[in-house]
This record gives sequence, structure tokens and C-alpha cells, in this order.
Amino acid sequence: MNLARYRSVALAALLGLGAPSAMAEATFATKNLTLETALKAAQAALEACRKGGYQVGVAITDRSGVLQVYLRDRFAGAHTVDTAANKAWTAASFRISTGEIAAETQPGKPMSGIRQTPRISALGGGLPIEAAGSVLAAIGVSGAPLGTTDEACARAGIEAIRADIEL
Repeated sequence: MNLARYRSVALAALLGLGAPSAMAEATFATKNLTLETALKAAQAALEACRKGGYQVGVAITDRSGVLQVYLRDRFAGAHTVDTAANKAWTAASFRISTGEIAAETQPGKPMSGIRQTPRISALGGGLPIEAAGSVLAAIGVSGAPLGTTDEACARAGIEAIRADIEL
């Protein structure tokens, strides 16, 4: 075997050995809720608000903010459809609660301009759904008289699936 051919074979072998590690660094895996788990969370949040006497809408998005489930109680206002979906989208996008966003984007605060971004919901009631340090989805609730009440219902939805999502 001549030296040039030997170098070509050695180079090909080295490149071949590096390919799996390069591929591993070029891709990643994510976890999302199943439809059944998202529906279970939405139903639990809706039921928590019903027990409090509130008619609400509940949205669950995947980790990217894409709507996965939406439930609207019979007398929930028309505004709850977009508002709940936007709360979930915001929580998924920023990976924090919409209540925190509301606090950090008040007029005069450095991040106040975020409120002008389409779909941002700076109202309490949107929460990321997390397990094992990773955001899996988000939930948004709209229709109770206060954002803190919407958020309590959203938390009830998350707690209903906690055992299912802990890894």
C-alpha cells in the first residue's frame, strides 16, 4: 500500500469515527406531553375553577407554544379563547409564569417594551409545565376574576399530572 493511499484510508477512518459524535452534537431530543396527559391537565384546571365558581377557558401548548388542547366551559367569555392560548404561549416562550412577566414588564421597567410584542400576555394564569429541569409544555387559564385565581387553577392542572410527568 503506497503512502498516499494509506493516508487516505487513515483519514477516512478518522472522519468515520468522528461522525457519530458530530451527529450527536448536531441534534437533540425533547420531551412533550402526550395528548392524553395534556387533556388530563386541562380538565383538572377547568374543574378547579368550576369548584371556585368560575367559568374559564384552559389552553395547553407543547413546549414550543403550539396549541395542543383547549377547553372552554359553557359560560366562559369569548375572550377566554385567545387569552388562555396566549397565556400558555407566553409561558412556553419565556419559560416563566405570566404573572412574573406581568411584574417585570410594568411601565418604567427595563423590559416594559415586551408588552408590545404580539401574543405576549402579561396577565397571571400562564405557567410552564416542567419536569426533571425541562419545560415539557405550558398551561394558560382565563376567565376567573383575578390572574392569581387563574394561576391557582393552572397549578391544579399541573398537580393532576405531576406523578405522570416526573422522570
